[in-house]
Amino acid sequence: MLELAGAYLIAINAVTFGAFALDKRAAGRRARRVPERRLLTLAALGGSPGALFGQQVLRHKTRKEPFRTWLWTIVGVQALGLGLAALAYLLPR
Repeated sequence: MLELAGAYLIAINAVTFGAFALDKRAAGRRARRVPERRLLTLAALGGSPGALFGQQVLRHKTRKEPFRTWLWTIVGVQALGLGLAALAYLLPR
């Protein structure tokens, strides 16, 4: 089960980073862009590390509001969920 979850996380983060790269390239060429909603959905589906990495490495959507706020909200909710899951795992039963 953990192997499947790990494979999923690797895949969703690769896809998310790829979507950021495609959008960055399209922006430079004034071509059709990847919708922000799709980028945020990929982040919410587990690709937030790939989204943050794409933002920094590609220097893409680093100042765009409200996109930036939504992305950090997704990251915060996911971090809170991970923290609560870890806490539930560590508490005695």
